[in-house]
Amino acid sequence: MFSFFKKKPSVVAPLIPPDAAPPAVSVEGSVTRQSWLSRLKSGLRKTGAGIASVFTGTQVDDALYEDLESALLMADTGVKATSHLLDDLKRRVKASATTDPAAVKGLLIDALTELLTPLQKPLVIGRFKPTVIMVTGVNGAGKTTTIGKLTRHLAASGASVLLAAADTFRAAAREQLGVWADRNTVDIISQDGGDPAAVSFDAVSAGKARGRDVVLVDTAGRLPTQLHLMEELRKIKRVIQKTGPVASAGDAALGEDSTPPHEILLVIDGNTGQNALHQVKAFDDALGLTGLIVTKLDGTAKGGVLAAIARERPLPVYFIGVGEKLEDLETFNAREFAQALLS
Repeated sequence: MFSFFKKKPSVVAPLIPPDAAPPAVSVEGSVTRQSWLSRLKSGLRKTGAGIASVFTGTQVDDALYEDLESALLMADTGVKATSHLLDDLKRRVKASATTDPAAVKGLLIDALTELLTPLQKPLVIGRFKPTVIMVTGVNGAGKTTTIGKLTRHLAASGASVLLAAADTFRAAAREQLGVWADRNTVDIISQDGGDPAAVSFDAVSAGKARGRDVVLVDTAGRLPTQLHLMEELRKIKRVIQKTGPVASAGDAALGEDSTPPHEILLVIDGNTGQNALHQVKAFDDALGLTGLIVTKLDGTAKGGVLAAIARERPLPVYFIGVGEKLEDLETFNAREFAQALLS
């Protein structure tokens, strides 16, 4: 599960008046973190086993590095990230005069942690009211379910949430989002077959009028090669911007633009390997992404794709998921991930 930690008042002001709700929050950590780490290790076991097997020998030599290169590439780490990790690892081995393969694995964990650390940033709620979050992704990535999980935890933290069912092309998406709205007792703006941009505009306007803390906009799943549908996403972003600035507080009052959307998140399926990186590049070029959520890092997923993203398009990874259950989505921590991948 997620937990919500207080930000310093000088950084982010309260979501709503202090006597009505807790201060603005960033989403990070969990009292059940150890349980989460166990699920993460289990989810990444297939990937990790292939890499960890490299370090079962008795010598640190060229053969070890060649085997490691193959294992990293098989884990969808990508050519650039693999080359970077190997060069960094060799430097660390030389500096420490390590001759034990088991110790080399520890150095690889350090190298991978350093590569992934720029992706480790919290999703902060409270600089703006409402904070408008536009969520995108291809069909099947788990986008709508992820929105439901975020809604659950935001609402549980005391934040008031409004959902926008802007995936008007798929009736099941509206129904699915409606189920989450009912479960969490939050409002939803929906139109039967309406224009996605119009639904988004209405939802943001309603969020401002009703004093909501967060507006989550669900958009239609699409492939980045479907240019006319990608243009629809750009249209949604432009129309949301036309709703005008929202109330800001704390450091946002120092000049940060409060015009929504404040976050544009891409949900990617960890099972898609290097295709996930292609999606990140395409959606980022089209929309200017602010963060990622990586789902389904279990089963056949090859977790090395996060290293490829870190090397080629280092966007914040706010959350990662290893299953469909509520507790299977958690905040991303670089060292935890590196340790789980190589455990």
